[in-house]
Amino acid sequence: MASHQNRRTVIKNILAGSAALSVAPVISSFSCENKNETTLKGNINHSVCQWTYSFLSVEELCKAVKDIGFNAIDLMGPKDWPMLQKYGIYSSMCYHNGKVSLTNGFNEKMYHEQLVRDYLEVIPLMVTAGYKDVICFSGSRNGMDDETGLKNCVEGLQKVLPLAEKSGITVHMELLNSKVDHKDYMCDKSPWGVELCKRLSSPNFKLLYDIYHMQIDEGDVIRTIRENVQYFGHYHTGGVPGRHEIDETQELYYPAIMKAIVETGFKGYVAQEFIPAAQDKIASLRRAIEICDV
Repeated sequence: MASHQNRRTVIKNILAGSAALSVAPVISSFSCENKNETTLKGNINHSVCQWTYSFLSVEELCKAVKDIGFNAIDLMGPKDWPMLQKYGIYSSMCYHNGKVSLTNGFNEKMYHEQLVRDYLEVIPLMVTAGYKDVICFSGSRNGMDDETGLKNCVEGLQKVLPLAEKSGITVHMELLNSKVDHKDYMCDKSPWGVELCKRLSSPNFKLLYDIYHMQIDEGDVIRTIRENVQYFGHYHTGGVPGRHEIDETQELYYPAIMKAIVETGFKGYVAQEFIPAAQDKIASLRRAIEICDV
């Protein structure tokens, strides 16, 4: 996949269709030994975002995940759940069936009717499939002030959360940077997202803290994680700058970040969302899992 490929384009492709339920080693502090099988410590629940490995079929990615030694894939819609189930792979972050948009989200009332319908439809499907987490987005500002956006998101999400709470499903709004990748996105800072969590006051609404995105827009990653543990329900990775491998080629030190996450008592999933630039892209995924397995 080209390094500048935008996730919103890939989302449109991976969601096509309707639900069908049957049910070069480097000597550095990052270095991990190359092995055919990875023995994981069990402190981090590992996953990988499907769109960053979309040059593989879903079945091929399932096989790679099993070979590395973890068992979850992020950002999967219902049409692909049967394939995951075939290989015993968990859908660690789900999409609904509708047309997912990062720009047309809960901050605009005009989209509420469709969004509410989509989430009320997918939640029962998730219950049947045994999945617990579904993603949502704020949408773009389009000149809207933060307070109006908060109020609108509360109004829309309050129509979804009662069923989510009853069903044991957590809705996660993703924090995305508005500086480089998603210009004008509203939920682009942790304080805004945390305020939304406080106003909704539901244990079934959390933030998806994307480490790559928040390093770009606000930095101070470890302190932010420690101070907001109750609001963060899921994590994504990515190298800064460039969103490539999370090794010594970028500015974040992921072992320390993962250690901080573990120390908060977090029991959810950490999904790799870097775009592999190395020739051996599966080796890049294996190494990322090892780097994060503290």
